[in-house]
Amino acid sequence: MSELPTQERMTQEIDASRESYRRALASGAARRVHPDRDYVPYRSSGSRHPRHPLVSVVDPGMVELTGPAFGVTDVSEWDHDLTRGHPGEPIGERLTVTGRVLDRAGRPVGGQLVEIWQANAAGRYAHRRDQHAAPLDPNFTGVGRCLTSADGVYRFVTARPGAYPWRNHHNAWRPAHIHFSLFGTAFTQRLVTRMYFRGDPHDDVTAVQQLGQRGHGCQAELGGARCGRGAAPGCAPQDLGRVGRGAGRDGCAHAAGVEDADGRLVHGATPRSR
Repeated sequence: MSELPTQERMTQEIDASRESYRRALASGAARRVHPDRDYVPYRSSGSRHPRHPLVSVVDPGMVELTGPAFGVTDVSEWDHDLTRGHPGEPIGERLTVTGRVLDRAGRPVGGQLVEIWQANAAGRYAHRRDQHAAPLDPNFTGVGRCLTSADGVYRFVTARPGAYPWRNHHNAWRPAHIHFSLFGTAFTQRLVTRMYFRGDPHDDVTAVQQLGQRGHGCQAELGGARCGRGAAPGCAPQDLGRVGRGAGRDGCAHAAGVEDADGRLVHGATPRSR
């Protein structure tokens, strides 16, 4: 197994990528919104990004009919509360995470599915592939879902997740975060992003966060607001209704919309933790 790079080496790679981009701009290259899909300092992108042309959807209706089903039952009254449905109380600080899903014109998008998933307070997911040595919490499974109200509002009750190690570089830790999945009026409009927390001690030393802080990609265009990379395809910095964003310095988190094939799209969100 190859030795993991150090934090110093990762930072050097980020700076080198930034400098290469600046030289390209000076030579007349077009301004880019997103970093490369195989962005080297974010090691796992090398095995996750698409290597083949995207598949053209000839019949969008078939995508809806053959797409995945979300759960074996309808969304229930308590699916939004991740602290319920277990024999006891989960460990950790309680949070209410709420926000609105809006279209590009600022109109509420009602009846839309919003899903979240996260690690427990110790930083471990209730998933068989998570082998982090942190303990599982028998009273917390870390998944929830709800439908937005007529005003586009969603609301979740959960426990604050913990940070956890990942093998991007030596002694690397992912800051605490909550994953979001939002749907517009079609499955093909799905947006997946993350919400981070203000003041996390791991915030300034991760590949994703340094990417935003060092002036490369949509995060830099938003003044360092943080998101999961590639969260909003086609985002435009001047149009905040189209840009996926993570937690800002005010402690709030902002997700946003993506476009359909005809550029009509249509959903945005402003999740807040309190």
